[in-house]
Amino acid sequence: MGMKIRKVGVIGAGQMGNGIAHVCALAGYDVALFDISKERVEAGLATIDGNMTRQVASGRITEAERDTAIARIVAAPAMDSFDDTDIVIESASEIEEVKRKIFAELCPHLREDALIATNTSSISITRLAASTDRPERFMGMHFMNPVPVMELVELVRGIATDDPTFEIVRGFAETLGKKIANAEDYPAFIVNRILLPMINEAVYTLYEGVGSVESIDKAMRLGANHPMGPLQLADFIGLDTCLSIMQVLYDGLADSKYRPCPLLVKYVEAGWLGRKTQRGFYDYRGEKPVPTR
Repeated sequence: MGMKIRKVGVIGAGQMGNGIAHVCALAGYDVALFDISKERVEAGLATIDGNMTRQVASGRITEAERDTAIARIVAAPAMDSFDDTDIVIESASEIEEVKRKIFAELCPHLREDALIATNTSSISITRLAASTDRPERFMGMHFMNPVPVMELVELVRGIATDDPTFEIVRGFAETLGKKIANAEDYPAFIVNRILLPMINEAVYTLYEGVGSVESIDKAMRLGANHPMGPLQLADFIGLDTCLSIMQVLYDGLADSKYRPCPLLVKYVEAGWLGRKTQRGFYDYRGEKPVPTR
C-alpha cells in the first residue's frame, strides 16, 4: 500500500474537527470539511480563520501561510464530496450510534483504498471499524484539544488494522507536527483513562461538600501545579463529553470506581455543558467566570 495522502476529509466542524482541518491545511493538505448543516461548516471556517489570525499576530505563521492554508479548506456539502479523499477523519459527537451511522453513509462514497480514522476519545476502535466496509484500513487518531496547540496524537489500532494503514497514518500525523503515543484498544485509551477519572473524582469532591468549585480548582492548580483546575478543565472539554467517556469506562471495565458522579449527570441533564453552553461548573455569561456552586 504505497498511498500518499494529499487530500483529507474531516467530518465535524466543531471544536475538534475545525482544529484538525486547521492543522491539516497548514501542513499543506487539501481539506474537505463536512457537518450536518451549512451553518456549522461556516462557523467552523470562521473559527479556523480567527485562530490562524491569532497565530499570525503571535508570529507562529505568516499572513501568506494563513491565506494559503485557508484557501486549501473547502466546505463539503454532502458525503459524496469525499470521493477523492485519501483519508477521512471523523470527529463527530462522542456517541457510538452517531459514529456508526456516519460510517454507514460515508463508506459507499470512498475510493476502495481510502483510509478512515476516528477522533474518538474513548470508544472501541475495533467495534467502530466493524461497522465499515474496510476494518483493515481503519484506526483511531485521537487529537488533543485545542488541536493547533497540543502536540500529542494517540494512535490506536483495532484488531483488524493492518500494518500499512498504521504506518501511513503515523507518517501523516508526524507531518502535522504531532508527537505520537501508541495506545492499545481499551476503553478511553491512555490520556482519558487517567484524566477523566481525576475529573470525575473532582466532581465527587464537590458533590460531597469537601470543597467549593473555586477551592478544588485552586488546590489542584497550586498544589499539583496543574495549568487549570479539574472543574475548569471539565467545562473546557464539555461536561457531556466527560460523562460519555466515564460511561464508556464504567460499561467497558465493569468497575465501580468509574461510576459517573451523580452531580455530573445532573449538570448534563440541565444542559449546563460548560463553555459551549455558557454554563457548567462556572457561569461564563458575565465579564469573568463565576462558580455555579
